[in-house]
Amino acid sequence: MRVRNISVIGSSGIISDDVKELAEAVGKYIGESTFNLVCGGRDGVMEAVCRGMSTVKGKKGSIIGILPGYDFDGANSFCEVVIPTGIGYARNSIVANSGDIVIIIAGATGTLTEAAFAWSYNKPLVAMVKSGGIAKELAGKVLDYRSTVPVYTCETIDELDFTVKKIINENKDEQI
Repeated sequence: MRVRNISVIGSSGIISDDVKELAEAVGKYIGESTFNLVCGGRDGVMEAVCRGMSTVKGKKGSIIGILPGYDFDGANSFCEVVIPTGIGYARNSIVANSGDIVIIIAGATGTLTEAAFAWSYNKPLVAMVKSGGIAKELAGKVLDYRSTVPVYTCETIDELDFTVKKIINENKDEQI
């Protein structure tokens, strides 16, 4: 049986201490579960979530960074598997489609494109609303006709754990 992937999408660049703390907690949660982490592999939320997962002793999953550029050097130092695509923002499609579940933390327009791709690919979206940004804007919304299930809304890691388990249970006969 394959290891499931959770993609985390969110803000790049400088992020607030609160968002960094939340992203690290999400990474730690993923590491304590039996998931791989897939993200854009760069800075900001991506680096924080990777850092959080890297602190988990005996983790089962891998930390995977899907980079927009051609060079391995663009990855944050916590990525274990680095995939340079050379396709720029089009890599957002790969990040979104790689996740069985996609978690949104903060974010701006790049995150919005990843969320739109995930929605189009029928991937369950989970918004960490306290992080603000696109996560807060999309939380609880149905984005279009492709699904009647709204973007899941979570405020805490306990809520995230409950939601992830609910999604997996509801989709246990499907490939998610």
